[in-house]
Amino acid sequence: MLAAIVPCRGGPVPGTLAAPSHDDAAMTALTLFQARTIADAALAAARQAGHLPMAIAVLDASGHLKVALREDGASMFRVDIATGKAWAAIGMGAASRILAQRAKDNPNFFVALAATAQGRFLPQTGAVLVKDAAGAVLGSVGASGGTGDEDEAICIAGVLAAGLAHG
Repeated sequence: MLAAIVPCRGGPVPGTLAAPSHDDAAMTALTLFQARTIADAALAAARQAGHLPMAIAVLDASGHLKVALREDGASMFRVDIATGKAWAAIGMGAASRILAQRAKDNPNFFVALAATAQGRFLPQTGAVLVKDAAGAVLGSVGASGGTGDEDEAICIAGVLAAGLAHG
């Protein structure tokens, strides 16, 4: 038997189930339009900067893929690497630049995280959190194809082009 908690006047009541409010979900969910805008703008920034062919992965707040784009000429690993960077960022609630530093300071913990995540966790510079104006985390975006700094810069460009904040 499953028990759910439903908010009510006096507090949550165990054992009852309520449908989620679609209005609340829409306020905090990363839309497909926003994810496409982020990915397209990030690749446009890469082209403008003259970077090598890139891949972009945009994940929602639960770490599920919303959009993945791989430019012509980008290697077969680029989407997986971009996704791993974004997955690490959303999973740990921090930009991958911060995670890369933390990994240097505590390598055993990050090796354990990578093993626990079955290799999907990549704490390498090149991913940022996607936030709304109030600072709520909507998802993350990761890039692969350039240096970590180049990857991160195009992710930030994509987030800003979508009218969102990054972290």
